[in-house]
Order: sequence, then C-alpha cells, then structure tokens
Amino acid sequence: QDNSFEQFIINYCNEKLQQIFIELTLKEEQEEYIREGIEWTHIEYFNNAIICDLIENNQTGILAMLDEECLRPGTVTDDTFLEKLNQVCATHQHFESRMSKCSRFLNDTSLPHSCFRIQHYAGKVMYQVEGFVDKNNDLLYRDLSQAMWKASHSLIKALFPEGNPAKINLKRPPTAGSQFKASVATLMKNLQTKNPNYIRCIKPNDKKAAHIFNEALVCHQIRYLGLLENVRVRRAGYAFRQAYEPCLERYKMLCKQTWPHWRGPARAGVEVLFNELGIPEEEFSFGRSKIFIRNPRTLFKLEDLRKQRLEDLATLIEKIYRGWKCRTRFLLMKKCQIVIASWYRRYA
Repeated sequence: QDNSFEQFIINYCNEKLQQIFIELTLKEEQEEYIREGIEWTHIEYFNNAIICDLIENNQTGILAMLDEECLRPGTVTDDTFLEKLNQVCATHQHFESRMSKCSRFLNDTSLPHSCFRIQHYAGKVMYQVEGFVDKNNDLLYRDLSQAMWKASHSLIKALFPEGNPAKINLKRPPTAGSQFKASVATLMKNLQTKNPNYIRCIKPNDKKAAHIFNEALVCHQIRYLGLLENVRVRRAGYAFRQAYEPCLERYKMLCKQTWPHWRGPARAGVEVLFNELGIPEEEFSFGRSKIFIRNPRTLFKLEDLRKQRLEDLATLIEKIYRGWKCRTRFLLMKKCQIVIASWYRRYA
C-alpha cells in the first residue's frame, strides 16, 4: 500500500519490459503481415511508450526532475520535488497529484497532498514522495570510501575502488535513479538483440493452494499482463506461420504428388499439398516467403495426419523388411536343399 522510490524504479523497469514485449510481439506480429502482403484486420492496442517517456524523458521526465532537485543549490526537500513535478507534469494524462494545477484532481480526497499517482500500464499506483530525494542521492562520502580502500583486508579494498587516491574524481557521483536508468537501457539493448520467448504465469489464488481458482484475481492478471491485446491480435490474424521449405519438408508425406521428392518451387509444392488435403481456403494464406495458418485446429489436423502417416510408413517398412527377411531365408533353405539333394543323388 505504501510505495516509495524503490517501488517506483521497479515499476519503471516493468514498464520498459512491457514496452519491449509490445515491440516484439504485437507490433512485430502486425508488421510481419505487411511484409508478407497478407490481408488482415488491424487491431488497435495501447502502447505504453507514453508512460516510459513520462518517467525517463531527459528534459521533462520524473527521473530527470528528481536528479535536477538533487543537484541544484539551495533548500531541497521532497515537497519541492513534488512542486516541480506539478509544474512540469501537470497536464500529462498519466500523472495525477492533489497539488496539481489541473482542477480535475483537486477534489480527489483519496490522494494525499504528499503523494503523486501514475497511471501505469497495469493500473494506477500512488507514490509517497517522502524519501525520494535522499534515496536518489545514495551518496557515500568520499572520505569513507578512501578509508575503506586503505583497509588491509583485500575484499573490502576491492569493494571500494573509488577510494583509490590515484582515481579520485571530483565529479558528483551519479544518482541511484540515473544508474538504474542506465542499467535498464543496457538490459533493453541486450534483449533487442535476442529472440526472446515469453511465459506468462497466472496465479490462480493468493494462498498458493491447490484446487482454488479466484476468477477476479485471474481476470485482473490477464488484463494487466497484456494478454487480451495479444489474443486479439492473434485472432485477427493467423495463429501459425512457417517458411515454405520446412513446411513442405514436414508434411510432404501426406500427398502422393509431393512424396518422396517434390521437383519444383517449395511454394508450389505447399499449394499442391494443401489442395490435396482439402483444407478450406479461408484457413490459410500464402505470403511472400511463408504459409500462414489461421486456426490452431488446422495445424493440429496436419500433425495428426502426419503422425498417422508416419505409423503407416513404419508399418510398410516393417512389412517390406519382414518379407525380405523371409524370402532371403527361403532362398537360402532352397539353395541348401538343392545342394543336399545333388550330393545325395551322387552317392545313391
């Protein structure tokens, strides 16, 4: 219920993770249809970039305002920090404050004077400004660092490299908020070079007990994890897509014309395969480099047919092998019988 600076930067990191989730799933999903020339229904979804900008903007962001308060001369308190936020962020649609000049919040008695509220992607969160400035400074006095560096214990000395007299820097050390912001930026840069897969975990109840399903809790998580937008985009488009070559290689055994080898372009082979299987035209679409399948049940049908075909092929191979083995044994016995009979006649 009481959220301070620590929860603020944690929620900022969650916003950035949600942003990259949107970029790599919803946005990429819809852009792929455009690249492949697929007709589909565009789905509007909420992009939380506006919330990230509210927090991390270099000029008007909350972290920038907090650093400015920590660095400026004069009397600096948490209240002066809140006053600055009221001046800079008063008109932002995701920022609320009791002291804000925006009159629509003046009568909101649920918001104390020493707090501000941010409408995050996952809902509204109220933050107590008390301690924001001190926690953001996070300063260790230079003489303490130097004293620790002079310690005889090697581990303590290694933990305080800034205390080395040869490396004394008169610049003010970076604030906790700026360090966290830089760490988050590094994390985002690293994630964007990967091909991440997401596993969304849903808690069925708060008691961590079996056989208890709290519908309200589950619906809340589904709504604020962005799963509804993801499902809407998936339903409007296609649930599965695959390049023509691996698709033909996996399912070519289901059609006599493509099995065992298809001579020609992979796309043409996939077209022949799907027409032979009688899959409705509305269930798939041909892109420039991929086949798109609309419903999962179509893919399940293909997998079931493939499984049955593999069993039939295994039976066929087994039958041929057994026939070859029996014929080989028969021919060997026949040859032996002829040899025995010839020697018997010779001495008879």
